[in-house]
Amino acid sequence: MCFSPTASFVSAGLLASIGGATWRHVREPRTLLFASVPMLFALHQFCEGMVWLGLDGRIGPLARDHFAFLFTLYAQGILPLLMPAAVALMEPRGWRRNAIVGLTAIGAIVCAWDAYGLIFVPSRVFVDHFSIAYRNPLTGNLSISLLYILATCGSLLLSSHRVVRTYGILNVIVLSIVQLVRAYAFASVWCFYAAIMSAMIYWQFRRQALTVTLSKSDAACPA
Repeated sequence: MCFSPTASFVSAGLLASIGGATWRHVREPRTLLFASVPMLFALHQFCEGMVWLGLDGRIGPLARDHFAFLFTLYAQGILPLLMPAAVALMEPRGWRRNAIVGLTAIGAIVCAWDAYGLIFVPSRVFVDHFSIAYRNPLTGNLSISLLYILATCGSLLLSSHRVVRTYGILNVIVLSIVQLVRAYAFASVWCFYAAIMSAMIYWQFRRQALTVTLSKSDAACPA
């Protein structure tokens, strides 16, 4: 996270606990990818905690660079593809699903572009105003950044599930605030808050599991 390795590791632990609880409420295989978002963010925050240790000189530069690569690959490459794909899998047939599938294709383009940049173009990682800044000439492209936001947040906003839409709205709000206040460390700060807000996903699956349980109870009761 943007403050310390302790903050990153604590948030990773909390998200891992929430992610495990979310998995226990999964009832349909097609929802598993979206249910995995808190756990994936937990691993993401763990990686940034290790980046902090590298910047503080507590692990070697090679290990630091590997964890920085994993952090940016997930944040800039995998996330814009994973998020719309996960939402599309949960969505019933209809115009919403078709639109989200289109956003998934856009996310795939962003994923390919950013992954290429992170693999073949040297990146820099450093501390700027008590935050970690990640710099890569290709992934900082404005057009790609706009497509990233469209794929990642647009898919959430189009969902027919209220909790998912709320998660999308909060992400857009936080994204805008971070861009205004901490644009120099955008990837680090926004991903932290997106990770923390992913705890909302637990309620989506808990509510679905409760609905299924109540439906079975009603069906079992004699008329």
